[in-house]
Amino acid sequence: MHKELRFSHLSPPRQALVRLCQSINYGYIEELPVTNREPVLAGDGPVSLADIQLDAEEQPRPELAIADFILCAEVCRLMSLLDRVGNGGISKIEVRAGIPRRILLESRLVGQGI
Repeated sequence: MHKELRFSHLSPPRQALVRLCQSINYGYIEELPVTNREPVLAGDGPVSLADIQLDAEEQPRPELAIADFILCAEVCRLMSLLDRVGNGGISKIEVRAGIPRRILLESRLVGQGI
């Protein structure tokens, strides 16, 4: 039986990334460094861009007010992606309704003769 991943199971840097997505609500996180499979939000960390609609009132993510909750599938996939990246970076994370929806992952093609 598959055990559900909870917010409290995440490391503090991964929790901070989830909270950043929730607080952005709609927007982007760009140039996210990843070191030892953990997102780096301090120092030369990422740039966050908020996409603000002026014709609609945004509602904050309800989980912002909750200490622990079950992670949605998109967040679980982002955590798996951090494990795959290991040491490197994520070019862009698109956030919609406080949830990471799309990832732009850069990789170098070395020795491919292209």
